[in-house]
Amino acid sequence: MKHKSWKLVLACTCLSTVLAACGSGSEGAAGSGKASREAANQPAKQEELKPVTIRLFPNQQVTDADFKKLIADPVKKKYPHITVEMVAKDSAKWLPDYVASGEIMDLVTIWNGTLPSYEDLGLYEDITPLAKKFNLDLSRFDQGALDTIREVAPNKELYALPYGVQINALYYNKDIFDKFGVPYPKDGMTWDDAMELSKKLTREENGIAYRGLDPESLTRMLFPMSLNVVDNKTQKSSVNTEPYKRVFDLTNRIYSLPGNKPKTLTQNAADVFIKEKNVAMLATVNMFDKLRTDPGFQWDVAQYPSYSERPNTFGMFDLHTIFITKTSKHKDDAMRVLEVLFSDEVQMISTKETGRVSPLKDPKFNQAFGADMPHLKGKSLQSIFKSKPAQSPPFSMFYTKGIALLRNSFAEVADGKKDVNTALREADEKINQMIETDKKK
Repeated sequence: MKHKSWKLVLACTCLSTVLAACGSGSEGAAGSGKASREAANQPAKQEELKPVTIRLFPNQQVTDADFKKLIADPVKKKYPHITVEMVAKDSAKWLPDYVASGEIMDLVTIWNGTLPSYEDLGLYEDITPLAKKFNLDLSRFDQGALDTIREVAPNKELYALPYGVQINALYYNKDIFDKFGVPYPKDGMTWDDAMELSKKLTREENGIAYRGLDPESLTRMLFPMSLNVVDNKTQKSSVNTEPYKRVFDLTNRIYSLPGNKPKTLTQNAADVFIKEKNVAMLATVNMFDKLRTDPGFQWDVAQYPSYSERPNTFGMFDLHTIFITKTSKHKDDAMRVLEVLFSDEVQMISTKETGRVSPLKDPKFNQAFGADMPHLKGKSLQSIFKSKPAQSPPFSMFYTKGIALLRNSFAEVADGKKDVNTALREADEKINQMIETDKKK
């Protein structure tokens, strides 16, 4: 972003702050100042509200159907004066590009791991005061999820709220298990248990090469160990350590099972599982929406495999979040949108109809998960909730580039080109070099 653009953004922000300060009254006779402050802290009555358009930028993708079902329609129903529209996002551009162009946005959806990368855009501020003003009870949320978001901020401010919590599960192709007479996966398996099961399923028959177990990617295997490549405090690589060796060793052992390595480590594991149907088990995130595309596919789901030292633990807090921009001119109405989104009614629609895990901790939401999605009928969905996410350390702004370098190093191990120790040592050096280069930019 050009320096002049930042000056403009900063100037606008400062001006709005000054104007807000000028509008505040002082304490007067007979307690009138106190009454004014109390009145200012109360949401306006419906008849006093003026028509407004709230613009949402989907940095974390939101489908048109889900936007209409979970945001636009229910907000319009409760608050007729509010129209929520979604910015048409160019897939080749990201949030900084839109901020630099002067795009107006009041709400932004974003993955929690990306929050640190965009902190210098000047869009974040603590959402707690607005939540209090509109009686949005933050104690209803999974506090582990909120703490994960607070870790991003220097003083533990809450920049955003999670509207979806990622899950991990072990999906399996029942036809392959039936074909080879192997019992279906059980809940509570370790990765070693899953590998033993995989050995019974990885084989070639009638010209088809069947693979027993796909862990999807190195990235997915790192998360249950709360590993995120770059230490956010020191901004240094943390990969040349024992926990990363543990993950490299285990993931490589899975791929090294004879016949179990995929054609490429960069292929879309979900597409292969669903379309090619030659993978017996896939350990990955929520792909229930994709599975609706093939009604005849005989699949089910079991609890995600655990590291033996971390039983009943999957992924780390992997959150789809939404925040009100610091530069928004309609923060109260943007908060009304969030008030509706996080209502019990809309969260129940979200979990029943779109297959999202609610951030609200009331067990009724998990119990209703996928209830109105016909292709999930009869599936062992409650197996998913037998695991809990690992604690997520704060991500660094260098995470995205760092994990790409680490994946490249793991590919060299999986291809037999380098041993684990050498690959991690070299990855550590490359990641630190990348960080220093980016800092200079």
